[in-house]
Amino acid sequence: MDLKDQLKLIADRTKHKDNIQTEEATKNAFIMPFLQSLGYDVFNPLEVVPEFVADIGIKKGEKIDYAIFKDGNPTILVECKDWRQNLNVHDGQLLRYFHVSKAKFGLLTNGIVYRFYSDLVMPNKMDEKPFLEFNITEIKDNQVEELKKFHKANFDAESIVNTASEMKFMNELKHLLNKELTEPTPEFVKYFAKQVYPSVVTARVLEQFTELTKKSIQQYISDLITERLKNALSKEGEKNKSESSNEISAEQNLDDISKINTTEEELEGFLIVKTILRQNIPATRVTYRDAQSYFAIFLDDNNRKVVCRLYLNGGKKYIGLFDENKKETKNEIETLDDIFKFSIELLKTIELYEK
Repeated sequence: MDLKDQLKLIADRTKHKDNIQTEEATKNAFIMPFLQSLGYDVFNPLEVVPEFVADIGIKKGEKIDYAIFKDGNPTILVECKDWRQNLNVHDGQLLRYFHVSKAKFGLLTNGIVYRFYSDLVMPNKMDEKPFLEFNITEIKDNQVEELKKFHKANFDAESIVNTASEMKFMNELKHLLNKELTEPTPEFVKYFAKQVYPSVVTARVLEQFTELTKKSIQQYISDLITERLKNALSKEGEKNKSESSNEISAEQNLDDISKINTTEEELEGFLIVKTILRQNIPATRVTYRDAQSYFAIFLDDNNRKVVCRLYLNGGKKYIGLFDENKKETKNEIETLDDIFKFSIELLKTIELYEK
């Protein structure tokens, strides 16, 4: 099982976080499995030291939750909090430990949010901002790739530091862009206004262009998403047409193949169903085959595991759902968004097949 799959298992476990009532329980349920996913033996006291003592000035016996050792020296200090704790009020504690330790990295986590720190700004002083931060329930592929560098099998402190600085500034730039794109500052608006407005940018003009800039950004992002969705739908359609041409369903007659026209609306409906099902199963397991009278969606490309049928080419639109006896019930829908109303039924169908 690769790292991404292991992280997904931990993320799935967080769905039951309301049953976790203490910091110690948070460690056992979320954080220790996370350290294990990185290849560290949490039960080896020479590798993962719990309650690591870090004397701070006149304070003796101060302890940090875990210290990960390599070659006899601490390399990563781990400060843990209850999953309900806001990490923003706890980074100072890790900073103090970091200052008196030989460790090059610090990890602050509540088992759901993970923040990795180093000393990129000033040597031996932990940075105020993390160079890597993610929510394990929403972790992105590029973050998984960065996290792999902390795996025991790959760990190289110098290599991580070399890329950490770039990551840190990229994260700060992304936050800045997000802020500007959401609520553009006068400087940001003025920069663009000067390039398109033929006269002096007065306070009144600036106010007008603030709204125009926000609308332009929203429209641009919307157009970008639409274009990418069209490309994705087109590629998905070509791929599935190719696959279905090799394995023609028994329900289809060879003479009728040329009459089948898979529409963008059907492909969009397929993506909606796939989005719903990927909560419980990998998206690659969801496939489709088009027919003249309906658009069928399957599990594992198996015609005995039909998930639903979409009827979108007539005057009215329907989604056909199947019970445990494979009996179909048609439900009228006004728009494709109405498919989301049947999420529970679709997920239950998958559960039946998985059993």
